Order: sequence, then structure tokens, then C-alpha cells
Amino acid sequence: MSDTGTGTEAGARPADATAGPSLLPAPGSGPEGPRSPGGSPETESGEAPRLGAFLARAAAGTAVLTVLAAVLGLVRDQAIARYFGASDASDAFLIAWTVPEMAATLLIEDGMALLLVPAFSLALTRRASGDTEGGADPVRELVAATLPRLFLLLSGGAALLIAGAPWVVGVLAPGLADPRLAVDCTRLTAVTVLTFGITGYFSAALRAHGSFLPPAGVYVAYNLGIIGMTLALHAAWGVRAAAAGVAVGSALMILTQLPMLLRLVPLARPRLPRFGRRAARSAPLLGIAVLAPVVVFVVSRQSQVLVERFLASTLPAGAISHLNYAQKVAQMPMVLSLMICTVTFPVVAQAMAAGEHEKARRRVERDLGLAGMVVLLGTAVVLGYAPQIVEVLFQRGAFDAADTASTAQVMRVYALGLLGHCLVGALSRPFFSSGRPTWFPAFAMGTGLLVTMGAGYALTYRFGVDGIATANAIGISSTALLLLMGLGTRVVPIRARDVALSLGRLAGASLAAGAAGWACAPLVPDPVLSLAAGCLLVPAVFFLTGLALRSPELLSLLALIRRRFLDGR
Repeated sequence: MSDTGTGTEAGARPADATAGPSLLPAPGSGPEGPRSPGGSPETESGEAPRLGAFLARAAAGTAVLTVLAAVLGLVRDQAIARYFGASDASDAFLIAWTVPEMAATLLIEDGMALLLVPAFSLALTRRASGDTEGGADPVRELVAATLPRLFLLLSGGAALLIAGAPWVVGVLAPGLADPRLAVDCTRLTAVTVLTFGITGYFSAALRAHGSFLPPAGVYVAYNLGIIGMTLALHAAWGVRAAAAGVAVGSALMILTQLPMLLRLVPLARPRLPRFGRRAARSAPLLGIAVLAPVVVFVVSRQSQVLVERFLASTLPAGAISHLNYAQKVAQMPMVLSLMICTVTFPVVAQAMAAGEHEKARRRVERDLGLAGMVVLLGTAVVLGYAPQIVEVLFQRGAFDAADTASTAQVMRVYALGLLGHCLVGALSRPFFSSGRPTWFPAFAMGTGLLVTMGAGYALTYRFGVDGIATANAIGISSTALLLLMGLGTRVVPIRARDVALSLGRLAGASLAAGAAGWACAPLVPDPVLSLAAGCLLVPAVFFLTGLALRSPELLSLLALIRRRFLDGR
């Protein structure tokens, strides 16, 4: 599969000091066409179709690799469930896995992208406009000013984590009877602090240059590493084999992106980290004033998982595993929905850098509607067919029918918060797209975390893992509501009321489809056949109900299908 960022339509060329973005529209270059000295396009007639075609190709390629990564993630979880079930060993691995999960959110999925995509977008804009200092390439200067420092910082963090693993496990899961296995696994996974950081840096640079397939493929490589090590060494190393697989898979993530990075991004010769005025000019969006709000936001977001596992460590063995399996499967619709925002984030960042706020508003509103439609359709499937999904995916080996029942119940509760998780991911990107310091997302996320903690402590004793999942849904939904209310007045002037009404119609369709699936699922005894029928029933009820509620997204989709059908005839 060829990369969408290097196709012949864009006239891809080797990276050098004068090369612009390879495909992504940027002020002064790319599909927008030539710009006048004042900064407005001389012609806009071809901008929307060309940009739409590019985003469609990028989204399609990203979707394929995202689905492949999700499938391999399920195979990974199936392997762990098969060999270790829901036991003390799997709990120990999942506690250690908290480190890579936190690192992935901070260094790959959110934190690094929110910081570096705007920074690379600005550097590309400066390059295109000729705003250079002494003829130096702004992108090369950005890499020289940031990558060496990042490498040293992350290496030190990984070393500290290895040394402090016993303390980390004691904080994350104080209820463990014997923490030694969790400590060993934590030390094996600690290398991800470095490898995920480099992976996230490469991903942000490539996406800003319009290359989306290598970043989308990193989790394919990651899961292959875990699966391979688990299958090869589980008999000799036990669950430590899976932890070693995390380390191996994280190194494969870097190798997956390295060839395209060397082709598109001009790397400077290695040098000692620089400080001072030139470094500040090379990386104006990476100062502490911008960095701190992003870090606090991402850490607060990932801390919901820490709260869950802290509370679950006081419950009987297997509780952490039930939460993990339920969350991983339930959040697949959210992952698929956010690929839309991942592809369009550089477009929003470049529009904000060029002062094109109306363009950014239209893009953000469209993304929220599309992402909401995808995640709510997935929510309906989870609500209707959670037991069948878990039985088909996991019920074998040490994972028995009781584990299936417990995991499916938690999945249904988690599903109630999927729209909130999707909106937090989608709404946070515009807040950070301009590169200006903003603490509002961190405030909103911190508020949601406090709600999660309070609800968790109130509900866990009485409802167990279901209470933990309920607290998660309440907390993340509170954060999403705050972000939706704050975005229009602080960053991008979106029409929050219209967006909320549109999502409300989609939510109504999702509840109707989920209820239909819940009622019909037990009518087919075989779980595979029942799930297959549900994949037809739930979307049909979702779309029909959405059309009856006059959902703008579904009406637009129906109009598109009609046009394609008529054109085909």
C-alpha cells in the first residue's frame, strides 16, 4: 500500500532545505494553489475538491490500518486471556501496562501531537513564505532544537522508572498481595517512555507533512511484537513474555516510520541540545507556557485509568482484567471515530496558523458530526451485543463463561461514556491547534477527573466494577460538556447549540438501535450468528431512526448515496 502523503498527484520529492509539505494543504503551497502576496488564494475553485479527495484518501488508508491494528489488538488480548485468563498474573501485567498506556496517550496519541503538529505546521508555513533566518530551513531548525533534548529527557525518565518500579506499583495497586511480578513487568515496559516518545515525535512530523500511513501503522507493528513474544515465550517466562513484547513492539513502532521520515523530513546532523534565542525561534510553540497545559491535560485524561485500577485493586482478583477487556473492546468505536480528527488536525492547525478561523470552524463542526455518527453507531452495537462480542472474542482457555458475563456487563456500562470519550479527543485538538497557551482543556479534564474519583469512591463499594465503569462514563461526559461549551467562546467559533442538537439526534438513534439489538440478540443461540445478524440489524435501525429524527449527518449521507447511485446509473 502506497503512502497517501507521497503519491504522484502531489509530485512528491525528496526532502531538502526548500521542500514544502508533500501533500497537506498549507498556506503558500499544496492543494490550495498559489497565493497572492496578501495571503489569499488566487483561485479557490479547486481547493475544496482537492482537499476533500486528499483527506478521503488519507482517512481511508488510516482506517484500514486502524482496523488492522484493532484486530491485532484483539488477537493480543485473546492470547493474554487464553494463557493467563483473569488472574493474578494478568492483573500484574495490566498494572505494568499502565505505564505504556500513559506513555502512549502522552507521547503518541495526544500530548506529542497536540504540541508538535502545530509546531511543524508553523515551520512549514514559514518555509513556504520564505520566512527564514540566514537561509536556514525552519523544519530542519525545529528538529535540531527539539529532538536531541527530547531524547535525553525521555532516556532519563525511562531510567528513573526502572529504578522506581516497586514504588510505582505500590502507588498504582496498593491492594496487591504479592507485587513482585508486577514490578518485573513494569521494569520491562519502562523502555516505552523513550520509544513511545520518539514514535510520537516521528508521527507528528509525518502528519504535518501529509503522510498518514506510517503513523497509522505503528500499532500494527506494536501488537505484532507483543503477540510474537507472548506466543514464543509464555511457557518459559509466563506473563513477563507479554511485558517483553511491549518493549519489542515499541521499538518496531520507530522502525515502521523511520524510512518515510528520512525521506520527507530534513534531519540535521546530531548535535548537543541548544538553548537560547535561536532555539526559541526554531520552536516557538514548544515553550513551557504551551507545554505545561498540554501535559496536565493529557495526564489528567489518562489518570482516569489510574483511578479505575486503584479502585479495582481492592476488589477480588480478576477485576482489573474484566475492566481492561471491557474497555479495550468498548472503545474500538471511539478509536475509529477519532481517526477522522487525526487526519484533519493538521488542516485545522494550518488554518489557525493562517488566521482562517471560518475555515477552521467548518472543519471542526463537520468532524464532530462525523465522529459522533461513527462512535454512536458503535455504541449501539456494544449495547446490544456485548455478551456475544465477548464470548466470540475471549471465551476460551482460562477465560470462562463467568468472565464473559462480568466483562460484557462492564462493556455496556462503558458504552454510555463512549460519546464523551470521542468528544474529548475531538474537541481538545482545536484548543491546542493555534499553539497559544490555554489552560481550559486541563481545567475541564481535571474537573471530569474529580467527578470520576468522587463517583468511583461512592459506587465501587456497592456495585464493584460496574460502579467503576459508571464513574468513568459520568466523569468523561462532564469533561466533554465543558469542552463543547468552552470551544466556541475561546478558540474556534463553533455553533455549540447546533452541534449539541445534532449529536442528540444521533444519540437517540443509537439508543433505539441498541435497544433493538439487546432485545433480539438472545433470539439466536449461536453467538457468531447472533452477532452477524446484529451487524445488519443495528445499523439499519440506527439509520432509519436517525433519518426519522432528521439527523443532518445521516440526511447528508443519504443524499450522497442517492447521488452516487444516480451517477452510477
